[in-house]
Amino acid sequence: MRASDRAYQSLRQDIIEGRLPPGTVLGEVEQSERLGLSRTPLREALSRLVADGLAEPTGGRGIVVTEVSLAEADQLFDLRTVLEVLAARRAAENADPLIFAQLAERFEDSHQLLADGADPADYYALTAELDEAVDQACANPYLTQSLRSLRVHLARLRRLAQNDPARLGASALEHAGIARALASGNPEVAAAATTLHLHHAHDHLTARTEHPESTSTTTQTPRERTP
Repeated sequence: MRASDRAYQSLRQDIIEGRLPPGTVLGEVEQSERLGLSRTPLREALSRLVADGLAEPTGGRGIVVTEVSLAEADQLFDLRTVLEVLAARRAAENADPLIFAQLAERFEDSHQLLADGADPADYYALTAELDEAVDQACANPYLTQSLRSLRVHLARLRRLAQNDPARLGASALEHAGIARALASGNPEVAAAATTLHLHHAHDHLTARTEHPESTSTTTQTPRERTP
């Protein structure tokens, strides 16, 4: 991996996971020393972060990490619904039934544990596996790239919402339903299951917007789906 790619991946993860919070100045000297590379590859990495919308140039301060707000939920979910429902349709047409049936079983097994308040780290890793399986099955690199870019911003957004055991348990069953629908090979059923999950996920996030005192920036992980 090139030095600029390593710098980009490292900075990107630090931003998504909140180690570089909104408003942080990404100074070339400081970041070059921290990452152990020269300023030329760092500049390339910063340019990619700006293109991703994770950082922006500001007058007199250099490049800073962009702000994130739950008020962005409506706009992000407008796009997410279009892309994920289309991906579900295409994935159902090409899905390996065994892969998605096994994912469904694992989501079903996690339901009660999550509802009882278990650490959701394994659950979020499982949703990442489902994302990857859908990306592979939909067989559309342009769609996949758009989804991966969108998930970066959704991951930042989700850090603002607290984990809710009841919602996590329900979300596990919704993901199981999506996986079962994909295993069935029926595009319409897969689209419906995905739409249902996204509707509930959006409601969960927008409830946090209406009640900001319930938000937190310390409870999420980088690659998870919305609960």
